[in-house]
Amino acid sequence: MSVLQSFIAGQWLGETPARALPSAVNGDTVAHTHEESIDFAQAVDYARRIGVKNLLALDFQQRAAILKELAIYIQGRKDELYAISHHTGCTKADSWIDIDGGFGTLFTYASTGRKELPSGNVAHEGPVTQLGKDNHFNGTHILVPRRGVSVHINAFNFPIWGMLEKFAPAFLAGMPCIVKPATATSYLTEAAVRVINDAGLLPEGALQLIIGGTGDLLDRLEEQDFVTFTGSASTALKLKSHPNLMAKSIPFNAEADSLNSAIMAPDVTPDDDEFDIFAREVVKEMTAKAGQKCTAIRRVLVPAERLDALVERLTERLDKITFGNPAEEGV
Repeated sequence: MSVLQSFIAGQWLGETPARALPSAVNGDTVAHTHEESIDFAQAVDYARRIGVKNLLALDFQQRAAILKELAIYIQGRKDELYAISHHTGCTKADSWIDIDGGFGTLFTYASTGRKELPSGNVAHEGPVTQLGKDNHFNGTHILVPRRGVSVHINAFNFPIWGMLEKFAPAFLAGMPCIVKPATATSYLTEAAVRVINDAGLLPEGALQLIIGGTGDLLDRLEEQDFVTFTGSASTALKLKSHPNLMAKSIPFNAEADSLNSAIMAPDVTPDDDEFDIFAREVVKEMTAKAGQKCTAIRRVLVPAERLDALVERLTERLDKITFGNPAEEGV
């Protein structure tokens, strides 16, 4: 059984098996985390000393071009990732959201960088603003590199897209990334990082991978660094309240516990196309990735007189869903 490895300071770390990670399909062990401890002081130092320097040796346009090349490379090897993805409980359609959505995000940021950012590492933001009388005191904003590291703590349901949606803008901005995927599905993230490394496109220090816990990583961060988190609101609050993050006002961005609804207007009847579209979208959001999407519909609000008709329409659609091994056709 394979032992997953962290990618720290340009080296793969881990040989001794620790926690077993089960397949969502049958419970069989897919891989193990590693027992070896990570030197987080080394990881942060490497990101700042090597990663920042190499990233800022390039400009926005060059980094955007790398993102595009990387997207093309991952696209060419996506079948390897699909072969692993079903262990996370994903059908082929579910995996498409995560894998194709992941490199699709790289394409998007590559295009944004190429079209909207200058050739350089300083961006002008917004028009001149008058701050004093008679135009004697004006101001404008320029954006400059933070020269720090971006730490990304990600959720279990998007092992690839969750990593790449955060990596792409950070890389474009010239910030090296330390990625910590959710341990339960980290075997898919690790596979994706190996594909990325095989591409040989990223500057040294641009991307590091943590398998397992974050240890004292957050204690090592400084004011120029950045932390992102996707997961539960309770964990987000715990991380946001970390003494070092608070003491140094380190920026923290959380995407947590979203609550999305579908609301039917009172003038929609069961004979309208909108009624069927409504039912179709509710069922899709219940079943795509087994409902494990932050954008999934969580509440369905309909006029009381339409409730029975909607339940019947939903039941008809749900009865056609086949449950089983997501690697099999038709499931």
